Amino acid sequence: MSYLDTVLLGVVPFAAELELLIGNAFTMVDERLVVVEDWHAEHWLDDTDAVALHRKVWDAHARSAVYGDDARQIIERARRSLAD
Repeated sequence: MSYLDTVLLGVVPFAAELELLIGNAFTMVDERLVVVEDWHAEHWLDDTDAVALHRKVWDAHARSAVYGDDARQIIERARRSLAD
């Protein structure tokens, strides 16, 4: 799927320098909704300020990620290590 025009797959390597520490998992559904996953609940945030804050966090992590062939190489190495 990483070769599809409609898919942008980024992987943050373990050795990447991070602008921000990675915290809770969240999904940017669109520019109006963020879904935050916590250990006990899922939170749907549609407040403009909350969405804008998560967009900044998303963008910071995206700058630490690798894409294309570099991302596929990391995924392939991980896949092979799990198969051993």
